[in-house]
Amino acid sequence: MSRRKHTPKFKFKVVLEALSERFTIQELGRKYDIHPAQITNWKSQFLKNGEEVFSKKPKDTKTEAEEREERLLKTIGQQKVELDFLKKALS
Repeated sequence: MSRRKHTPKFKFKVVLEALSERFTIQELGRKYDIHPAQITNWKSQFLKNGEEVFSKKPKDTKTEAEEREERLLKTIGQQKVELDFLKKALS
């Protein structure tokens, strides 16, 4: 049997439900088809490392689109330099 991979978003959702204590760990295990020990493990990892969320420096505010645009402009500039060099070499 292959291992299932759960996204961080899914794990976070399950941990938040576990922390809310509206359902028992066993009920959550049945609801999400996960072993209760796995939920307990995720919960303890979250509680242990949760403070890192607030201690990290804010990530660079560039969006993916801005980064892509920057790479494309760099490529265009490089190609322009190469074209100018080749034009000069041919004349």
